[in-house]
Amino acid sequence: MKIITWNCNGAFRKKFESLIDLSADIFVIQECENPAETKDHKYIQWANNYLWIGDPKNKGLGIFAKENTNLKLLDWSDNYKDHKVKHFLPCLINEQFELLAVWTHQNKSPNFGYIGQFWKYLQINKINFNNSIITGDFNSNVIWDEWDRWWNHSDVVRELEEIGIHSLYHKFTNEQQGKESCPTFYLHRNLLKPYHIDYYFASTSFLNNLNNIIIEPFEKWNHLSDHSPIITTFNF
Repeated sequence: MKIITWNCNGAFRKKFESLIDLSADIFVIQECENPAETKDHKYIQWANNYLWIGDPKNKGLGIFAKENTNLKLLDWSDNYKDHKVKHFLPCLINEQFELLAVWTHQNKSPNFGYIGQFWKYLQINKINFNNSIITGDFNSNVIWDEWDRWWNHSDVVRELEEIGIHSLYHKFTNEQQGKESCPTFYLHRNLLKPYHIDYYFASTSFLNNLNNIIIEPFEKWNHLSDHSPIITTFNF
């Protein structure tokens, strides 16, 4: 199975064809349009098996799969003490494992933006993570940890590891959090401002069956987005 995550930087209806040759079973796409509210017929035809969530119709979070892949939306909570966090899209794949798509936001929160949003989501849903893949744009890295917060990137990584969920990139490359050799994002597409902010976290069973994880070269994608696609392949 091949899964790709990519923040397309908007206008996905004009960019989805660039992914076709990668031939993934599942695409997790951030900043994409809602196929149900577009007039682009090619995009509608391509997106014939999908789930989507978002605020404006033209910039949300989508999961797109091949026709023979069963996507079942899961009823997980996104409310933490009356605060709705975003964006998180959980589904069941082929009745076999949970896939949680992620695109974290600042969400008008002075303290719990970005990784804080995921930390909140984790507190109310970690009981649901049984055989899971969590992937997307987290807008976070350990280099931005703040010492007086308990929802730092490092804290989230530690809490996930406590329930048997690990970062596939870091396990595969044996690199440390915050010392990644391959960026996933270039701020304003500036090659002098590289960051690693997109991730796959997964249960041990996926780690054991991980065949490869590839961050696509940015020069192939910088005309389309400030992020590179990340490709994972599994031996199952």
